[in-house]
This record gives sequence, C-alpha cells and structure tokens, in this order.
Amino acid sequence: MTYTLDAFVKDAQAALKATVGPAGREKVRVLLEKLLTNKAFVDEAVGPAAPSGTRKLYEDKDLGFVVLAHCNAKPHQSPPHDHGSSWAVYGQAIKHTDMSEYKRLDAGNGAGEAKLEKMKAYRLEPGHAGVYDVGAIHAIDYPEGSRFVRVTGRDLDHVQRLKFDMAAGKAITIESASASS
Repeated sequence: MTYTLDAFVKDAQAALKATVGPAGREKVRVLLEKLLTNKAFVDEAVGPAAPSGTRKLYEDKDLGFVVLAHCNAKPHQSPPHDHGSSWAVYGQAIKHTDMSEYKRLDAGNGAGEAKLEKMKAYRLEPGHAGVYDVGAIHAIDYPEGSRFVRVTGRDLDHVQRLKFDMAAGKAITIESASASS
C-alpha cells in the first residue's frame, strides 16, 4: 500500500505524542523519507505542475506542526539561521539542497554579537531528510528547481528566530518565515 500524506500525518502525530523531544523528531524524519518514496505524492506536492513558492499542505491544530511544500523556481542561499523555539525536518524531493550546520561560539543566545563555526556540511539528495532541532543553526543553499517538503514544529510566521551575519559577527532577530527559509 502506498504511503500517503494522511498516513504520514497520523504517524507523525503518534510519534510526537509518544516520544517527546529529539527522538520524536527523528521518527518524523524517518516517516518523511518514507513519504518521499510515494511518487504520486511528490508529483502532486512538488512536481513540475505544482505552483512555485511555499504552500501549506497540513497544519496540526493540536500539536502545532506544519507540513510545507517548497517549489523553488530560483536558486537561493540562506544566511545561517535557527528556527527559534521550533524545529524543522527538511525532506528533499527534487534536485538537492546543500546544508551547513553551525555552532555558536560566543556565550550569547539572542540577538547581538555572535560568532559561529561551521561544524558540518553535506548535501540532501532526493529521498533524504535532515532534522534541525530547537535552536540548531543551519544554512541552506539550493539550485534553481530544487523542491523539498519541510515539517516544522510550529508555524514559523509566529516564531521569533535569529539569522546570523557572519561578516559582521551579529545575530539579528527575524520575525517572518520568508526572511530566512
């Protein structure tokens, strides 16, 4: 039987209720990889006929998590950023996304002076997903036509987050999801 978005949502709800914290989010990552094996889902959500931009596929009213389709017409490189009090799982569907993970070296945890060190860099290929936990600092870089499905712990339009200006050594508060994703 084909694994559908509805089945993913039910399994993600069960995983997040049964396993709080990073282990539950890891289960969501595994489930998202399973969903990405459904060619019909990928075609409908992020295939060639899907509209460009970001659109919400599902929002859980009880647990708060959101499933988003990202159809990127243009290449994009984000600055390092976090998802504040939320988390994200990126699941690559078409082309690739280069991911970089950072560690904050200064004693700060908010806006202001900030120094980062890149800890890890890798490529998410179609069918693979990565977890970026609460407070994890990462950057994304994708080519024209890259498409992915992202699950966030909450609607990021309502989460205060940080983006980092590496050249200036600053952490800057951002309010809108479109500012860094």
